[in-house]
Amino acid sequence: MAALAACTALVAGCGNETAPDWAYPELGKTLRSLSRDLDEACGRTETPESCAQDLDRLTAPTERAFAQVLDHRLLDVATVAAMNALDRAREVRVAAAREARSRQDPHHLPLARAVAAEKRAYQNLLAELERLRTAPPPGDGTDPV
Repeated sequence: MAALAACTALVAGCGNETAPDWAYPELGKTLRSLSRDLDEACGRTETPESCAQDLDRLTAPTERAFAQVLDHRLLDVATVAAMNALDRAREVRVAAAREARSRQDPHHLPLARAVAAEKRAYQNLLAELERLRTAPPPGDGTDPV
């Protein structure tokens, strides 16, 4: 009788209502902060050069978010591709900024294009990270016993 009661209690405790929290609240907070910083970067009156400086300030929070994704083992191919695209966009922007400085032109068109491309790459990465954060992990223990 005691074994039956223990099994019943175990089965009752393993339903969906006791599922682990897989929403990763710390990662969510980091992504919201990064999204807000990205929205505030590159105002309409800013030059591409000052916008590039705004984007440089996003490097540390982006790396923190990516580290949290790695800590939770959420990484997938699409996220790696988005991070690689951001790295390539940053490299292009840095080269364009060097060229703009050498020409002493803060409104250099290739720099403006590179800044816009990097900002889109940040938005794509944020979307991928948010998708990972909100998708339930496989085998998360929510199936009834």
